[in-house]
Amino acid sequence: MEKEKDKSVFVFRIPQWGWTLLSFVLTILVWQLISMTPNGGKVFASPSVTLQEFLKSIGNHQLGKHFFASLKRIIIGFALAFVCSVPMAFLLGWYKVLCRLVEPWIQFMKNIPPISYIPLVVVAAGVGEESKIVVIFIACFLTMTITIFQGVKNVDNTLIKAARVLGANNKVIFMHVVVPASFPFIITAMRLGLSSALTTLIAAEMTGAAKGMGVLIQSASQYFRMSTVLMGIVVIGVLGLLLQKLVRLLEKEAMKWQDTISEE
Repeated sequence: MEKEKDKSVFVFRIPQWGWTLLSFVLTILVWQLISMTPNGGKVFASPSVTLQEFLKSIGNHQLGKHFFASLKRIIIGFALAFVCSVPMAFLLGWYKVLCRLVEPWIQFMKNIPPISYIPLVVVAAGVGEESKIVVIFIACFLTMTITIFQGVKNVDNTLIKAARVLGANNKVIFMHVVVPASFPFIITAMRLGLSSALTTLIAAEMTGAAKGMGVLIQSASQYFRMSTVLMGIVVIGVLGLLLQKLVRLLEKEAMKWQDTISEE
């Protein structure tokens, strides 16, 4: 029993960066082993070959061209969706009549994959930048609106009653009770919105785009350049992690007033 206790204490003493490093090493090892198998080698290029392709793409500026084109679409689509979803969610949560009229349609549209709107968007906006941004906007807007709406809807009614007892009017209650109480849901909506933007990006860029990570992956797959395909997938994954980390930093700064402990 004493030995088991010592082992458990040792495990818990490993810092988070140690676990991250261990997970990274194990992933690379598994990746290498899969690439050495006959069938796995056809799909997965080895980590070293993928790294070489990454360095080559940086050297000839191909990766930068595609990466920044995709990043621009993500930022514009996400930003527009965020600006529109926040007031829409608060209006739905505050005005019951509007909620009863609009919420069923938002819930209905949420069940439809955003890529299903691509043919309609292409016909309406063409195959230029607008269509890619609109598809990303739709995916982010629906996700963030519903998430923030749930936060507004589930504000503790005791807080609202207490504010009314103290003489607060609807404007004061909304600004000083509902909005602060819904802030954690806004941060969660930002995380989910960014995830939706990334998962929709590739499909949106396959609608006649000249550059972008989706174009890079699609063109490489046509010639079975699996190292380039894997490189593109990894780059998108790393971009997603960095964006999520950015939101966590924002949450940490913005939520200092709350007596909560943010997860690392």
